[in-house]
Amino acid sequence: MDQPVVVGVDGSESSLQAVDWAADEAALRAVPLHVVYASLWERYEQAVFPAAPGRSEQILTDVLVVTAAKRARQRVPGTEVTTEVVPEGPVPVLRRAARKASVLVIGSRGRGGAAERLLGSVGLAVAGRADGAVIVVRGDHDNQRGPRSRGRRVVVGVPDEPADSQAVRFAFREAARRGVPVEAVRAWSVPAEESTDHAPFTGEPAHVHRQRAVEVLETGLRAPAEEHPGVEVRRRVVEGPARAALLDASADAALLVVGVRHPHGRFGTHIGRVTHAVLHHAACPVAVVPERG
Repeated sequence: MDQPVVVGVDGSESSLQAVDWAADEAALRAVPLHVVYASLWERYEQAVFPAAPGRSEQILTDVLVVTAAKRARQRVPGTEVTTEVVPEGPVPVLRRAARKASVLVIGSRGRGGAAERLLGSVGLAVAGRADGAVIVVRGDHDNQRGPRSRGRRVVVGVPDEPADSQAVRFAFREAARRGVPVEAVRAWSVPAEESTDHAPFTGEPAHVHRQRAVEVLETGLRAPAEEHPGVEVRRRVVEGPARAALLDASADAALLVVGVRHPHGRFGTHIGRVTHAVLHHAACPVAVVPERG
């Protein structure tokens, strides 16, 4: 229960916005905030930002970390803030940090140019392979006001295997902390081979597919709703692709939550099309939560 909120920083404006979000999250959870910088980022970025005369990597590191910590303390006075500089690349550092964090918070963009593209790949790798929940702070300025903002809901995509979904449970806990509703989204569609254009007499009626989506939604909500009876639940069953439904729901949400399953025995990033789409295009911060199994 005392695990800190951890935020990864790299000196970009996006990572400073992540610091704001993480500081608010730490205050909500009444836990410390831990600021982490993987110092090998600077070696990647020197090709884009050549070192000025007299400028040393250590000076840049000190300024970067001190600035992030000062910003967090000013935003939430009284919250314990610690810092750490690790001389490694960001993916292993942040993945390790996620194991000991109540939640890991990262920005969605780098400082520009090639660094921006590289950081995007790092964010995907961390979100797709971390053993703990990762919040990627993205969206417009209004949606980056932090988790202390009131009145907006937490949206969660209910997965195909809804029973005991960690993503749904996470969404309810976050909504309870904020005092806002949960909007649970489940998309459905008629498979092409069952459409009237392809198989007019063998396909199941559309209402059967919709009813299955409703049943999956209710299965996923049953236990978390019982655990958090004070959280208002809004149900949203949408015909069409899941990624389109979630992106649409993110337009005025405080947080969008999706689950990810880590493929056993495989390397690289395998987050699925839906998670990939929302991490690139959602209009609000996205929480990626590993599912069991």
